[in-house]
Amino acid sequence: MRDLANRALNIAQQLGASYIDVRVMERTTEGIDVKNGRVEGISSGTSSGFNVRVIVDGAWGFASSANMDDAEAERVARQAIQIAHASALVAGEPVILSPLAAQHGFYRTPMQKDPFTIPLNQKVQLLLDADAAMRSVQGVALTNSNMEYAREHKLFVSSEGSEVEQELNDVGAAIDASAVDPTSSEIQTRSYPNSFGRQAGTSGYEFIEAMNLVDHGARIGEEAVKLLAAPQCPSGVTTIILDGPQTALQVHESCGHPIELDRVLGMEAGFVGKSFLTTDKLNGHYHYGSDIVNLTADATIPGGLGTFGWDDEGVPAQRTAIVTNGIFSGYLMSRDTAPMLGLTSNGCVRADSWNRLPMIRMTNVSLEPGTWTLDDLIADTDDGIYMSINKSWSIDDRRLNFQFGVELAYEIKHGKLGQMLKNANYTGITPQFWGSCDAICNRDAWVVWGTPNCGKGEPIQVMRTGHGAAPARFRNVQVGVGRW
Repeated sequence: MRDLANRALNIAQQLGASYIDVRVMERTTEGIDVKNGRVEGISSGTSSGFNVRVIVDGAWGFASSANMDDAEAERVARQAIQIAHASALVAGEPVILSPLAAQHGFYRTPMQKDPFTIPLNQKVQLLLDADAAMRSVQGVALTNSNMEYAREHKLFVSSEGSEVEQELNDVGAAIDASAVDPTSSEIQTRSYPNSFGRQAGTSGYEFIEAMNLVDHGARIGEEAVKLLAAPQCPSGVTTIILDGPQTALQVHESCGHPIELDRVLGMEAGFVGKSFLTTDKLNGHYHYGSDIVNLTADATIPGGLGTFGWDDEGVPAQRTAIVTNGIFSGYLMSRDTAPMLGLTSNGCVRADSWNRLPMIRMTNVSLEPGTWTLDDLIADTDDGIYMSINKSWSIDDRRLNFQFGVELAYEIKHGKLGQMLKNANYTGITPQFWGSCDAICNRDAWVVWGTPNCGKGEPIQVMRTGHGAAPARFRNVQVGVGRW
């Protein structure tokens, strides 16, 4: 791996590139899926290769290959140089990189139990037991349980003298149960710990064990059945409390994507559009939220799905303030976008594979905890709705206007949870919505939720991001049918 990287680097230097980096990567993934009491599938795969990225005449060039031998290292280096020469023919500002001292070191994800060494039958049995717990509830018609774990080994070397190696391990799992009304064909689903994928983090098999999937199976089955008979969530303007997973997704969609500087600058618009957070708003006065709203991007959080040692430009993992006491204060940046604002990269560049260009991606973009317990927050709410676990989402291409639906809701009356409600949704406009946040639960309720399936770019790259969040309260929110 190291010899290949250095050969490609040397060839590109001989051909006159002003900057070169080489990334060699291997990712191995295994997954298990159980459906309705049967093993639906067991998958395993490994992808490996390398890429060369260069700057020639002020323009980027990039090439990659799955064949890792000396001849291919030379060919790929030459191809990257040729592509950079061609790119330089297109009018544009020359690439300027923010300064970076040479980096050296090795980073490995801390973990107690390597999931690849846990016997397969033990992992399968865990999912079967969780599935059985869900199916034990009369009225449950469909059950799913899954887990996935991966190991990523990568080496980064650059013409600036950096050489860093990393072994990143991520794991995740989830279960869900659906109930069907035979008369109306209505379907209601409950998920645990999260929906749309799984709860995931950079850790070992102990992360999955800590979820206690089996213990929650019957509960979510019962809730799915009860939702069929629950009344519809009423429409109107009210107070809402979002649980931790829903708050995390709200952060991901309305905070994480709009702070990606390539979107802000119009350099990237694929898949989820651009951003309303134009650079004139980085003036120290723009109100993103209320004064209790503090957002950070932190790639150093233990166990976060967006945690690593160095990004894919060799920039060390770090913590950046994004919103401070409600005031917008920072972007997610790369080495070639940060200088456009007179800043330096804060280490937010990653690629999902060896054959993809690295781009700005979320690390662990989090809403910092407040001071409340959830019980006290509910008791302090005279009238409102508690909403749990995402069911659907929609947000415009500038990350401003949004609508979210949740799997489960409860009315709040006189400081107590009341009847269960189904098909609850809420709408808002990003800065006004975060401006209405008047309470956030404390560190005890704060969890780093993982989003293992964040899409960006064309061709699409699926990246793993993390979001620390606790339940939070928002005032004067449109719930149900209403106008954005």
